[in-house]
Amino acid sequence: MNTPLPARAADERRLPSLRRGAPLTLHFEGAPLAACEGESVAAALLAAGIRRFRATASGEPRGPYCGIGVCFDCLVVIDGLANVRACQTAVRADMKISRQLGWGEGPDGP
Repeated sequence: MNTPLPARAADERRLPSLRRGAPLTLHFEGAPLAACEGESVAAALLAAGIRRFRATASGEPRGPYCGIGVCFDCLVVIDGLANVRACQTAVRADMKISRQLGWGEGPDGP
């Protein structure tokens, strides 16, 4: 017989205080975006509510799936370089990020 787990206070489910890196600003499709040193590009974009990172060649939206660099669904264009895995790339101040379209094209083309 399965016994239900006891209800816990909300505070018991929270993570303890986390130390965050120094704040910095990067740019996603021209808009400033706050992040902290030590975060991945994927974490910063997700924290900002951005879920669609790229589109396939047929136009289907994609976003992070595995978070460990295996699936390639988080590919973005960073500082003009296409096919960069957002989950494996640390944020840097003034980084310029855009959604990747198709096979490595940014919003301004290949």
